Amino acid sequence: MPPRTRLALLAAGLTAATCLTAAGPAQAHAPDTSHACSPSVSIDRFSDALDKTTYENTFVGNFSALALDRDGSLAALSDRSSLFRLDARTLKPRSVLPLTDEAGTALDSEGLVVDGDGTRLVTSETEPSIRRYSRTGTILDRLPVPDDLRVTPAGRAQPNGTFEGLTLLPGGRTLVASMEYPLSGDSADTVRFQTWDRHRGHFRLGRQYSYRTDPGLGVSEIQATPDGRLLVLERGFTSGVGNTVRLYLADPRHALRKTLLTDLATCPTLGATAKQPQPNPLLDNIEAMVITGRAHGRLKVVLASDDNQNAVQTTRFYYLRVRVTPFF
Repeated sequence: MPPRTRLALLAAGLTAATCLTAAGPAQAHAPDTSHACSPSVSIDRFSDALDKTTYENTFVGNFSALALDRDGSLAALSDRSSLFRLDARTLKPRSVLPLTDEAGTALDSEGLVVDGDGTRLVTSETEPSIRRYSRTGTILDRLPVPDDLRVTPAGRAQPNGTFEGLTLLPGGRTLVASMEYPLSGDSADTVRFQTWDRHRGHFRLGRQYSYRTDPGLGVSEIQATPDGRLLVLERGFTSGVGNTVRLYLADPRHALRKTLLTDLATCPTLGATAKQPQPNPLLDNIEAMVITGRAHGRLKVVLASDDNQNAVQTTRFYYLRVRVTPFF
């Protein structure tokens, strides 16, 4: 979904939450470890190979989430209810699967996890909801959601501001979903993180946390690191200026502890062009993130932008190397 240009000022008051510390070959650029964005992050390359393309009469874009599938391919989720399987090296689509709710209605799908058994956990911002799907798109289960996280008037969540990120912690026993924007009644810089604990094959509600964003930004994605911390993408948009995208490392063990890994505006442009004003032409509306492995002591992280099927935005994939400090 497109980010808001500003967050509404909300009255302070957080009562229930505890604190969370917070390529396509034609257009891909060759890896270069000197492409530093910060001491912790470098960018190898980017690819616009999928921008404004179609596959099996389906628009390829609107990407809101990425996940590494069990066969090594990338699962790429469109917020228009299409789940693509992409070749991890070339990004060439190999299949596309439409997703719907129980009534056959398309989802506003934003978060994706591929579970150990190959099933897909998918969020929708509309209610919000999390459903488990088989590899063929059959609904297997629906997870419980706390009342206060439901969209107003049923709850206190803003429309189009609910479950934007989803990740499974190491070991596969704890699922984490991140709200994009604050609840009514919470402070303007506080968003909720909800957990579910796996019990006898099903997920049941776990603890709820709070995470403090930078002013004017929302959380567009989260991804668990191998040591149980979280990479957090914070993102915003200002008309006439462009996107702000920052990557943080958040520690679930310490209240509000988050460490800035990089502001992506500081990355080298690598020859990228933008179709609208941007602080760095490399930037766009980045919503998706997945850790694909390790290399030379750094995490290999792939990001993707949601072009909103808009002529002045770009479907772009970014290939980063991220160094995280030791887990103490």
